[in-house]
Amino acid sequence: MAAKHFINDPTLLVNSALHSLTLTNPSVALDTENKIIYRRPGHASQVSIISGGGSGHEPSFGAFVGDGLLSAAVAGTIFASPSAEQIRKAIMSRVDSEKGILVTVMNYTGDILNFGMGVEKAKAAGLKVEMLVVGDDVGVGRAQAGKVGRRGIAGTVLVHKISGALAAQGASLEDVYNVAKLTADNTISVGASLDHVHVPGRTIDSKSEGSLKEGEVEIGMGIHNEPGSERAVVDLPELVKKMLSQLLDDRDKDRAFLRVNSNEVILLINNLGGVSVLELSGITAEVVGQLENSYNIKPVRILAGTYMTSLNGLGFSISILNVVNTNLGGPSMLQLLDAPCEAAGWAAPIRKETWEAKSSETREDSSVEEVETKPSGLKLDIEATKAALTTGLERVIAAEPEITKYDTVVGDGDCGVGLKRGAEAILEILSDNKLSGDAVVDVTSIAQIVEVKMDGTSGALYAIFLNALANGLRQEASVGKITPKVWASALKQASEALSKYTPARPGDRTLVDALHPFVETLTQSGDVQAAAAASKKGAEGTMGMKASLGRSVYVGGKGFEQVPDPGAYGLSEFFLGIAGLKSSEPDYEIV
Repeated sequence: MAAKHFINDPTLLVNSALHSLTLTNPSVALDTENKIIYRRPGHASQVSIISGGGSGHEPSFGAFVGDGLLSAAVAGTIFASPSAEQIRKAIMSRVDSEKGILVTVMNYTGDILNFGMGVEKAKAAGLKVEMLVVGDDVGVGRAQAGKVGRRGIAGTVLVHKISGALAAQGASLEDVYNVAKLTADNTISVGASLDHVHVPGRTIDSKSEGSLKEGEVEIGMGIHNEPGSERAVVDLPELVKKMLSQLLDDRDKDRAFLRVNSNEVILLINNLGGVSVLELSGITAEVVGQLENSYNIKPVRILAGTYMTSLNGLGFSISILNVVNTNLGGPSMLQLLDAPCEAAGWAAPIRKETWEAKSSETREDSSVEEVETKPSGLKLDIEATKAALTTGLERVIAAEPEITKYDTVVGDGDCGVGLKRGAEAILEILSDNKLSGDAVVDVTSIAQIVEVKMDGTSGALYAIFLNALANGLRQEASVGKITPKVWASALKQASEALSKYTPARPGDRTLVDALHPFVETLTQSGDVQAAAAASKKGAEGTMGMKASLGRSVYVGGKGFEQVPDPGAYGLSEFFLGIAGLKSSEPDYEIV
């Protein structure tokens, strides 16, 4: 589990996090003593909605306070319910009570008891208050849950949003409660996590925390480290299959809590706090794909993001809302979900018009890609060029392990793989198609391959250089036939063009340290072998040279003293290959 935190004092952490909400949303205020986030006075009278629970689930609940959502949220310490007195203060003095108050709480014993006590005190004082308990989790089935019932997890935020929007439209307490309950009754959720979470300030005890083994995932894990239904070693597709089965399999009598039969389904993919945005996107795609392919369910709304966390939990949950008629004769559940709100934690940026348009339009005009390069008339020897390129590219591929070894020391280890990928792609084209014999056309074709197959900084540098080389060759077209002198002139122009886009110069420990001596020597002598030897010497000279550019600058250490620049070494190997020089054992060793 990830047990490193920037703030290790749990009290300071909770208090400062609550204070931050007043900084990011000027419409809310903080009762510091009672840890209550509430809407500032001055808005139109409406049914007030209060929720809350233990801290550690942010943005739930405090960040959902705002126009169109919650009126107030009461926070406990991390993973612990707020006290009945905190809740009583929120109900009786931090929200408007004229039109009534709805208290929405998740199904956990401490929350139910403390919120229930606060509600009963408020009722005894004469306030109109209703309380709704949400239990949407199917991770624990009927048999195990017993009288306690289902836990409340991320589907609760859909209840908050829909009931909050209805309250903002001036609906009665009865209607707000009924729609909130209808939403809760038609929501099912299940979570999964790769590990339990560490609560700041607590001693790390792997046994008591129940850490999962390498590769294991806990299916049905709760939002307070509670166990789920099973632990398994599964890949994402199989995991999602199991989770959707718990949500939607009517034959599972222990978990068939809801028959999803609506033409309109809302899907919520919730980050438990520690999943990267990139990975959550991949998870979302997998869930949506399986819903359609296995259950013929195409959600009309898909929300994916961070709505209810378990601190920095390395997991996610899936919630499904079966949209049904609200029986109001007014706004539907979908319209209430789409209604605008002003709460820092709510994220649903796509307008309903965009969803309802269901556009499938794409831009697939390939005319730009299919523009043919105009022949220059500058002829090259097809067989000799193909042979030289093949030798050079094969030498780069053979050098990949060494390049990768060097880049592991001074970079991120991907330089060799990138060069190999580009070389293999060019070789494939050379083997499948004959060169045209026009120098500009053939160099341009190679540049296009590099643009597609090589990514990162080196890919961009090579693509710029090759396109500039093609342009330089076109300037020499009047000569009619390619010669070393023509190559040298065009290479020099390409080098000058490249210098406009990168500050790299000889001595900066980059591929330029191998490129520059090759071009200069070829320009002066017209001898490709001499130019290749100069390139090799330039690459060797980067060993011990401190980097001025590139990732090596940030890596630090003394690796630069032990190995040459990987990019320069790789390029020099290519030049040695096209010059026909025999490959030799690497001269560099990692100390």
